[in-house]
Amino acid sequence: MIDMERRKRVMQRSIKLGHCICDPKKPCPCDLFKEKNICLCAGERLESPTGDVRLTQLVEKAGCASKIDQAFLKEVLRDLPAVDDPRVIVGVPAGDDAGIYDMGDGKALVQTVDVFTPSVDDPYMFGQVAAANSVSDIYAMGGTPMTALSVLGFPVRKIPDKAMNDILRGGIDKMKEAGVAIIGGHSINDSETKAGFAVTGMIDKDKVVTNSNARPGDVLILTKPLGTGIVAFASQIGRARAESVEASTASMTTLNKTASQLMVKFSAHACTDVTGFSLMGHLSEMALSSGVDVEVIWDAIPLFDGVLDYAAAGILPGAIERNKESCSDRVVADDSLPQEMVDICYDAQTSGGLLIAIDEGQADAFLKALHDGGVSAATPIGKVLAKGSGIVNIRRTGTREIPTAEPSEPAKEPASLEQPATAVAAASKSEEVACCADAVSSDSPEGAGVAQIKAKFKDFLGAASAPQGLDAFTKQAIAIALSVAMRCEPCIKMHLKNAKKKGFTQDEIDEAAWMGISFAGSPAMVFYEQNKNS
Repeated sequence: MIDMERRKRVMQRSIKLGHCICDPKKPCPCDLFKEKNICLCAGERLESPTGDVRLTQLVEKAGCASKIDQAFLKEVLRDLPAVDDPRVIVGVPAGDDAGIYDMGDGKALVQTVDVFTPSVDDPYMFGQVAAANSVSDIYAMGGTPMTALSVLGFPVRKIPDKAMNDILRGGIDKMKEAGVAIIGGHSINDSETKAGFAVTGMIDKDKVVTNSNARPGDVLILTKPLGTGIVAFASQIGRARAESVEASTASMTTLNKTASQLMVKFSAHACTDVTGFSLMGHLSEMALSSGVDVEVIWDAIPLFDGVLDYAAAGILPGAIERNKESCSDRVVADDSLPQEMVDICYDAQTSGGLLIAIDEGQADAFLKALHDGGVSAATPIGKVLAKGSGIVNIRRTGTREIPTAEPSEPAKEPASLEQPATAVAAASKSEEVACCADAVSSDSPEGAGVAQIKAKFKDFLGAASAPQGLDAFTKQAIAIALSVAMRCEPCIKMHLKNAKKKGFTQDEIDEAAWMGISFAGSPAMVFYEQNKNS
């Protein structure tokens, strides 16, 4: 039941200030109040949506691709004061996976925090991925995770409440599998869903594995396939195969616990987990910190099913370009490798595997132990060459076939530097373009020449309606204004429908319509009033 006295008191305060007290960017009364008679500032609540939700469709960047890139972080952090504490064994300047703090008696605390957007659609699975990814930094140092605090951002009442419960439940179940106790947490009302954990573990001081001790002759072993970012992006745009998504999800929810325990047992020299900065980002950092040059065999890198085909088709997320900006100056790739294939090595991984540098004499026994322990994807991908300046060489042996793009999907030149041809293609669907060409009945008699003319005209309309210099929202508003000014009934019906799909409010639709009325006069006003609810 609405508390009208409270509502009146709060709204009077907002109106007097000229700003909504919940969101100062909005006026009072706000659009939500006008449309649904709900005042959030007065403590009134929207009903929770129901039904299934696809989390990756509600975020801009999926998984660890949502993280700030490595180059930007280094630039921003470089002038911060160093922590002057002799008990800090590994801190921020090391750029390692977790911090190490000396607790005395040969024991040390190992701590990390990791938060990101969904890399999978299912909320419960996302919670599991978030937990597995967060404890991975502890495993990468050779530590044992003990406790965790959950960190959650959630768009309250914009997606079903159950999704939040499922995310937390997935995280709890995965942390329980890792032997980690969740002892608290923090949550915020955020426009995008985000989840992660701050994790604390213990480690013996003499068994810490850092990313800065790789030695010439070491074998580089990767314990999980690459391609989670590419698969997530392919899924976002409806191009992923089910087997790719299933394999990627299974990998992301798998703990790096066994691999960590075995690398400590076999005295690995160095380790890092491969996550948002990509294989090249993390490996180049290991090489630089260790003062060595390394070599990776591209054909040996384990990949998820479909990743090669996605890359060949240009299905490569933007995080790849950001990672290239951060470290490509230290990467030298074989000239015979197409750029799309090299780009796979820059793909931002979510809950990726451990990248381990181990003595060549131990490598075979270590690899067998990994396979016997269930880490079946573990693969030698290269070696440490010699002392150097942190250069990563990507070599090709020719044992892996490089696919080519399907003939049915040829590469297209961008319509402009800002708007790629895919945007034109997406906007040229029949429900998105101007509708006058569709006013003629599809079964009306017409010769082949007329049909061809009509088809070309529809293609022209699609190109004209596609976002280029003007964005899709602006062009939709123009279409409404022109439909009203021209008094085209099929046009206004279709464009009103499309505007509502794009999230136009009624006020925005009316404003666009009145632009047309201002040019066409009273007849246009009558026309719009007759058709606005169609």
